Amino acid sequence: MLSTETILFASVCYLGALFAIAYYGDKRADAGRSIISNPYVYTLSLAVYCTAWTFYGSVGRAVRSGPEFLAIYIGPTLMAALGWVVMRKILRISRIHRIASIADFIASRYGKSVALGGVVAVIAVLGVVPYISLQLKAISVSFLLLSHYSEGAVAVGFGSLFFLKDTAFYVAVLLAVFAVLFGTRKPKVTERHEGLVAAIALESVVKLVAFLAIGFFVTYGLHDGVADLFSHAEHRPDLRDLFTLDMSAGASADWTVHVLLSMLAIVLLPRQFQMAVVENVDEAHLKKAMWLFPLYLLAINLFVLPVAFSGMIQFGGQAVDADTFVLRLPLVYGRHALALLVFVGGMSAATGMVIVETIALSTMISNNLVMPLLLHIPALRLGRHSDLGAWLVAVRHAAILLTVLLGYIYFRQTAEYYPLVAIGLVSFAAAAQFAPALLGGIFWKGGTKAGALSGLIAGFLVWLYTLVLPTMTDAGLLSSGFIREGPFGLHWLRPFHLFGLTGLDTISHGVFWSLLINTGAYIGVSLFSEQSVLEKNQAILFVDVFHFSQKAEDSAIWRGTARVPDLTSLLERFLGKARTQEALDAYVQKHHADRNRPLTADPGFVTHVEKVLTEVIGSASARVMVASVVTEESFGIEAVMDIVDETRQVIIHSHELEKATADLKAANERLQELDRLKDEFISTVTHELRTPLTAIQSIAEILREYPDTDKKEQGEFLEIMINEIHRLARLINQVLDFQKIEAGRMAWQVTALDLGGVIRHAVTATRQLVAEKDLRLTVALPEHTPEISGDRDQLVQVMVNLISNAVKFCDPHTGRIHIAMVHQDNILTVSVRDNGVGISEDAQSLIFEQFTQVSSAGRGRPQGSGLGLAITKRIVAFHGGTISVRSAPEQGTVFTVALPVDRTGGMH
Repeated sequence: MLSTETILFASVCYLGALFAIAYYGDKRADAGRSIISNPYVYTLSLAVYCTAWTFYGSVGRAVRSGPEFLAIYIGPTLMAALGWVVMRKILRISRIHRIASIADFIASRYGKSVALGGVVAVIAVLGVVPYISLQLKAISVSFLLLSHYSEGAVAVGFGSLFFLKDTAFYVAVLLAVFAVLFGTRKPKVTERHEGLVAAIALESVVKLVAFLAIGFFVTYGLHDGVADLFSHAEHRPDLRDLFTLDMSAGASADWTVHVLLSMLAIVLLPRQFQMAVVENVDEAHLKKAMWLFPLYLLAINLFVLPVAFSGMIQFGGQAVDADTFVLRLPLVYGRHALALLVFVGGMSAATGMVIVETIALSTMISNNLVMPLLLHIPALRLGRHSDLGAWLVAVRHAAILLTVLLGYIYFRQTAEYYPLVAIGLVSFAAAAQFAPALLGGIFWKGGTKAGALSGLIAGFLVWLYTLVLPTMTDAGLLSSGFIREGPFGLHWLRPFHLFGLTGLDTISHGVFWSLLINTGAYIGVSLFSEQSVLEKNQAILFVDVFHFSQKAEDSAIWRGTARVPDLTSLLERFLGKARTQEALDAYVQKHHADRNRPLTADPGFVTHVEKVLTEVIGSASARVMVASVVTEESFGIEAVMDIVDETRQVIIHSHELEKATADLKAANERLQELDRLKDEFISTVTHELRTPLTAIQSIAEILREYPDTDKKEQGEFLEIMINEIHRLARLINQVLDFQKIEAGRMAWQVTALDLGGVIRHAVTATRQLVAEKDLRLTVALPEHTPEISGDRDQLVQVMVNLISNAVKFCDPHTGRIHIAMVHQDNILTVSVRDNGVGISEDAQSLIFEQFTQVSSAGRGRPQGSGLGLAITKRIVAFHGGTISVRSAPEQGTVFTVALPVDRTGGMH
């Protein structure tokens, strides 16, 4: 055995080395010379996944279950191979939206919900506390084994020790101090902790070297290689079990569940999200880490079976915990230096997890629990001029201490009754509850806040009931009858056999029911609940993040009234004056704004302030804080472009499956398509407004140039001008009330009219447009046609729209437009033919069924908002007519309007 002084000296030296590397990393980062900006350090930081569970527990799991211990490492390997799309998407979303924790990620996706962020934070804290206790247990057991106890004595319950004599207590304090110093020094939680990442990378190297060292010692020092070790299995059935994988139905289900749990854990555990997402320096590093990380897992598990074999050979028949084989073997053979290295390696595995986990949880507690509490309870609000930045740092410090304390209490109360792996799997199952809301949120736009909240709460309660409460029976906190008979004697509510399900181990059983109920509630409630406008916006930005990356970063969806001094003061309360000035200068530089900012803030500035605050207090709290100093307005005329853009996006995505034809390119083309939509909408609206203005201008010029025109013709011209002025006023009102146009609620004035006169009026109104492009327009009308009943102004609008549409797509100088009308079978048919670029057959079939024209493959008419054609369709439909299009790319287009002559009493 080693002396306590020697162990403490080695431990202090090792922790001192971690402090030194963390300090050095932070100093280099402050100087702008990062030591972590490479994929190898990033990969090593991801290896925080390998905790004391891996270092000690894998051997114990192999002894108890054989090859099943590999399930926990097959899952991350599969995620590395198959989850590139998932991880890259999460990284991109988090970078754009300044996300600093998994709670903030889920809250932001579902409308920046304060309640949802708080629920995720609570689940994360309660779910991870057992995992932290696992690390403290590993450190405590290994220290006692190395210094004080004989082989048999270590089996005695160490929970009875006075806490001041418990090594785990002092280690917990040291780890909390480390996390405070290098993880929560600044209010801005999205700033990378480069020193911390460097220290975690070093710990990953140390624990790998230590495990490889004990592996080589056992395999080639105690035995003559792997073949010699495995030869013992020929004579011992218990050793052969280490090679045997149980293929029964229940065992296969358990194996599958454990693989699934580990796949989710590598993404959803707070520490993994912290290292893989928040601390990521370059998205490109992920590509190399996807194959380097599985190699690390392979290396650290290379000697698990040899150590398990040797431990069973050495300690077979003795009451020895298999989790301690890694440390016992060198002690038995007097290799104290190797035992000390193993102890340091195990401490590395445990301390790295506790440090990163507590930092991640402190961010959630501060941003998603404490800050919303202060914002929503007036009695607890801080004063307006309080230094909230320093206060937030203090809250995070307290959160770290609280988390470590909870882990230590759980360790003292229950952890001694369960092996390391069992405790770890309970935490894995808790983290898995985030899967439906997070994964559904980045791939399904239909997920709602109500659905995510319902699923998380339901899944968490089932997890608590089936996996956590039973652990309290062994500690004497609950009666054992709760497990055997169920509450109130209800056997179908037994936590290990819920609803009569049998054949699964306790972990698989709890995971099955919690995830099933969680996912069912998430999908079911989402299908029957509605999203707010903000939820819809966030859903689109998350699901289609690669299409909207730059636009999402620069988007300004806020509308209202805000004062720059108020927003500046708000930032200063959290960041201080120096950092606030840096944030404002960044906005000025990026958007070329006026450094002498006006008193009234523009939407872009408000959005920038909210995003900066998001980095400090999370998206949900940031939104509440900004709302407290501004007057936010509902979307009105100023936001019509945003509303139409959102409507257009919804329409496009609802038809994606139907329009998945060969001539539609994949994501790249669709991105270009969406980027054009707003410009095209503006272009079409201005075109519609310009048409009557041009007609008025054209008639005015005719009257000015030909003052001797006879009175009758002057009267006709003046009548046309007055009609165009009325039409312009009506069109402006229609554009300003876009929903009224869509609903077709217009004031119709039906009279008997001559359709030929309508066409001539429209030709006169568009004369200037035709002349500007030097087009040739011809008209062929019958001498006599019957009158029809209709709204003259609206039918003029139809013809103007069709002529304007033809003008738009004809080539200058060579363009030809021909208008013809025929009367047959009591139907007046008007055709507008052009020799423009034409449109495809697919676009023809959709052109009047949606507000956007679909781009054809190759060349074709550009995509537009289709406002004019949408109005045209509604007007023609009101008059009982039909409108159709016939065209082909490069062969021109013919729009045909057919109106019945007899419509008396048929208007609606």
